[in-house]
Amino acid sequence: MSKDIGIDLGTASVLVYVKGKGIVLNEPSVVALDRNTGKLLRVGAEAQSMLGRTPGNIVAIRPLRNGVISDYDMTEKMLREFIHKVSGFSIFKPRVIICVPSGITEVEERAVVDAGIQAGARKVYLIEEPVAAAIGAGVDISQPDGHMMVDIGGGTADVAVISLSGVVESASIRVAGDQFDEAVIKYMRRNHNLVVGERTAEEIKKKIGCVFPKENEETMEVKGRCLLTGLPRSVTISSSEMMDAFEEPVERILEAVHAVLEHTPPELVADISMNGIIMTGGGSLVDGFDKLLTARTGIRTVVADDAISCVALGTGRSLDSLNTMMDGTMNISRRRQMA
Repeated sequence: MSKDIGIDLGTASVLVYVKGKGIVLNEPSVVALDRNTGKLLRVGAEAQSMLGRTPGNIVAIRPLRNGVISDYDMTEKMLREFIHKVSGFSIFKPRVIICVPSGITEVEERAVVDAGIQAGARKVYLIEEPVAAAIGAGVDISQPDGHMMVDIGGGTADVAVISLSGVVESASIRVAGDQFDEAVIKYMRRNHNLVVGERTAEEIKKKIGCVFPKENEETMEVKGRCLLTGLPRSVTISSSEMMDAFEEPVERILEAVHAVLEHTPPELVADISMNGIIMTGGGSLVDGFDKLLTARTGIRTVVADDAISCVALGTGRSLDSLNTMMDGTMNISRRRQMA
């Protein structure tokens, strides 16, 4: 028999969950191809190591931007490689459930479904990221009880209030991990006249990035190209500088949280103030994000235990309800709201 597969199709990485096995694959969503022939050379971690380091005829690209497909053909090829890697040779094609941002349009939904079918899936179902994140974080979403999820991925930040297995109020903004990296690049260029690449920016974000004052300030030596001389140069930056760099993207995420709370029915707001806010996704691991959200909203905020894998785990656990789901673009929360 075919395997049921859950895929967290993220801007930064793809996680694949196989029913009965758990998460079996966690690879960066990067592909490398030969420009002259159009042939796919590498996928995942091997392709990521080529980013910014390829000769003229080889290009390493990320086929997903801001949580949605930006290069359809490459996404399809990447999905085919990953599905083949986890399912091997099988006569029966697998059923696949794919995670999408809550603010996705019907056209973008159709592109994800078509890419999944072309990549070798028998049927494709979709689930919204905040719903999957809540299931993965161990929240019982079937109860008439309000829970607020803040999922900050690579390309999108999804804020949603969930009750009775459905999304009551949500906001999806295209501000997340990638925008934090861009903010670091701009800050280094503006304040230190230093040009750094995406990978260096991500390293800075992970090592000393913070959005709330740290007890002990940390520093890091950063190497890059000097804008004035064009020669290599290194500077030392501190964690408090990163707070300044992240200010704009962080404010936009906080505004989205505030807007969702503003439009949430009062009964559910009361539930959220008791249950707290749960943060998931790689972006929530930036130091002090939970403290900042607690300070701004007055609601206790926690980062889920396995923040990066939460969405993939939730997608995998929802495989159990595949038999009751409709085909195509209808995702769990909308299906249950419309039923």
